Amino acid sequence: MTIDIKKLIELANEERKKAYCPYSKYRVGAALLCKDGSVVLGCNIENASFTVGICAERVAFSKAISEGKTEFIAVAIVGSTEKVPTPPCGACRQFMTEFVDPDFLVIEASPDGEYVERTISELLPDKFVL
Repeated sequence: MTIDIKKLIELANEERKKAYCPYSKYRVGAALLCKDGSVVLGCNIENASFTVGICAERVAFSKAISEGKTEFIAVAIVGSTEKVPTPPCGACRQFMTEFVDPDFLVIEASPDGEYVERTISELLPDKFVL
């Protein structure tokens, strides 16, 4: 399957507008490309008790999994910092490794379209396993 990186970034950037971030004001959107060609979107959702907030990519994965989707190809993540691509946090890296192959593509992007492509194994070479 061909990955339309620019389209995924565009969708993630648009999803950023839905973020609930009254504390940090840092909006993040994610667009998760599933193997069936569908795209599931997510935005960050903060909470006054900071540790119970949820990142955009975990929202997208959770939505997809709850809809029965189990095979994923790529995710685009767009944060609020211009010209600086947004990488997933450590918790999201570990979360994603539960559901993807080592060559899963993570597209870290900025609102203006700057982006970096890395595989999940590059971002988290030593994932936690039981």
